Amino acid sequence: MDFATHINQTVSGKLDQLSQEIHLPSSLVVEGRLVRMVGMTLEVVGTFAPVGSRCQIVSTQGDPIEAEVVGFHDDRLFLMPIGDTQGLSPNAKVVPVPGGVKVKVGTAMLGRIVDGSGSPLDGKGSIETTDEVLLSGRRVNPLKRAPIEAPLDVGIKAINGLLTLGRGQRVGLMAGTGVGKSVLLGMMTRYTNADVVVVGLVGERGREVNDFVRNNLGEEGLKRSVVVATPADDPPLMRLHGAMLATAIAEYFRDQGLNVLLLMDSLTRFAQAQREIALAIGEPPASKGYPPSVFSKLPQLVERAGNAQVGAGSITAIYTVLAEGDDQSDPVVDSARGVLDGHIVLSREIADSGRYPAIDIESSVSRVMVEIVPKEQMDQARRFKQLYATYQQNQDLINVGAYRKGSDANIDAAIAKRPDLMQFLSQQIDERYSVQDSVAELQKSLG
Repeated sequence: MDFATHINQTVSGKLDQLSQEIHLPSSLVVEGRLVRMVGMTLEVVGTFAPVGSRCQIVSTQGDPIEAEVVGFHDDRLFLMPIGDTQGLSPNAKVVPVPGGVKVKVGTAMLGRIVDGSGSPLDGKGSIETTDEVLLSGRRVNPLKRAPIEAPLDVGIKAINGLLTLGRGQRVGLMAGTGVGKSVLLGMMTRYTNADVVVVGLVGERGREVNDFVRNNLGEEGLKRSVVVATPADDPPLMRLHGAMLATAIAEYFRDQGLNVLLLMDSLTRFAQAQREIALAIGEPPASKGYPPSVFSKLPQLVERAGNAQVGAGSITAIYTVLAEGDDQSDPVVDSARGVLDGHIVLSREIADSGRYPAIDIESSVSRVMVEIVPKEQMDQARRFKQLYATYQQNQDLINVGAYRKGSDANIDAAIAKRPDLMQFLSQQIDERYSVQDSVAELQKSLG
């Protein structure tokens, strides 16, 4: 055997060994090296990989570290680590993993709590699944989507009666901090009529994950649910993947013909994770520190929810959106309002007054309600809002005694009905109202 043949066989053997370790065809293994790390951004030379693909980085300690390609410049790739970067060193070997990022899904995930990579967090052992889907999902032809025709019972009478949601609708739950978003989300989780519930807890406090599972879901709720938790201390890419994984799981069950409720807390943390990634690789900020890629990622995520083709399942998605400083003109709030099929605004002023849920009826809207409820209910909802708005507009005059009874028939009616309207808008955390009960209460409040 000549020297050249010996070298070729040796190199081929090494590549085969490496490909078996990371499940790659040897012909696609092109090794690079890590040359720079700034913050959470890794710069790699010597290899090529498309944006969105994965790479394995061989560290000096423990198992290889997984990273995702988030950008490139000239001959350099920009990677963002998915897990802990402890043990990385200069000139570490980088091996690309070809193909799109796939995640394993299946019915075995029901009742389980996983992280952004699909690994279990609940200590109940591994999850045996055989089906795989792309993390980025697949696009649904908008002309083939089934129309939203059936109302969705969420168990909240103010929403069922005045802001009726449809099966397959995408809604934003918008509020500042500490106004009751998570509690209202928990009520919807327990009371909504759905086959499967997928909960994405993205970028929230780690304590809230345990509280949500114990206090809001409970044992019975967890049996039909999948919880994807990526707390605030996870890397930004893992938080991004948490939202995408929750959506991918919901898509999987929708494709099985099931009606899925997707609850994501919060869409704002998803946007902030993308902002961290984009700024780290040099993308310039545009609106209040948010780079343009943030506002392209939001519709890409949201559009994956909704109805599938006629006769298939549906994903009804409810996204919490954090209005920083109670600013409803916040860029993320404004962008979310434009891509969603409606929004429910929670008011701090109403919450401070002691009314729960603190839904601001005047600022909230369901864009599909007029198409899915009877005309009688629509007329009652309009009348309710007119009375409520009339009182709010004249509240100062009424409170100081400047208004004289009989001066305006609409104001007189608003004052007379005020206690009944407030009673309808209030609901205890452990109370559930079906759509029929909500409509009956609405009619009762109007007399």
